Amino acid sequence: MTAHINAKLGDFAPTVIMPGDPLRAKFIAENYLQDHREVTNVRNMLGYTGFYSGQLISVMGHGMGIPSMTLYAHELVNDFDVKRIIRVGSLGATQRTIKMRDIILAVASGTDSVTNFKRSSGYFMASSAYFPLLQKAWSLAQEAGLEVKAGNVFSGDIYYDPDDNLIPALEKFGVLGIDMEVAGLYALAHQFGIEALAILTVSDHCLTGEETTAEERQLTFNNMIELALNTAVAI
Repeated sequence: MTAHINAKLGDFAPTVIMPGDPLRAKFIAENYLQDHREVTNVRNMLGYTGFYSGQLISVMGHGMGIPSMTLYAHELVNDFDVKRIIRVGSLGATQRTIKMRDIILAVASGTDSVTNFKRSSGYFMASSAYFPLLQKAWSLAQEAGLEVKAGNVFSGDIYYDPDDNLIPALEKFGVLGIDMEVAGLYALAHQFGIEALAILTVSDHCLTGEETTAEERQLTFNNMIELALNTAVAI
């Protein structure tokens, strides 16, 4: 048990699927895991463990932003022996070739957050996915006939960013979209030698103004969820 996760050692599977919203974690557990049980609920950051395709899998929310993401991931890795984290979440598109509800495999992530800078002793280190996970997710998506795109994303610290130059810069550099957590997860994975991947669904479009509702983000995006779960058991 830690200050933020009231589970016991062994309550979490080696692989944890992590959405930002704890209610999405509950939705995944109730709709995809067999014999699932709640293993943590501190501050309503819900976590569950159950079986998917006969394999033990955990799912837990991570909150919003790199500080929240890395707090929970740090404790899962260092206190509960988690070896693999797959983030599932939403993304704001920054390319006109990206459409609403497209599935994005985040190859690598840039960021404006100082957290990675501090984590890497003041050097600007690249943060990228664990390639075998990325490759497996891509292969499974092709087999299932899912339209997925793989490329770089950007993790911003400020949701309502006042910098008018940010989105044009991301578009110019071919960045597929913007979230608030991937860069933090990938950097933490590099630091502690675990496997990490982010599978994201486009929930809004920074160039066209399209967006989904909070309820849609919580309860839909099933293709992304199934791809993450199938990748976890296949790897």
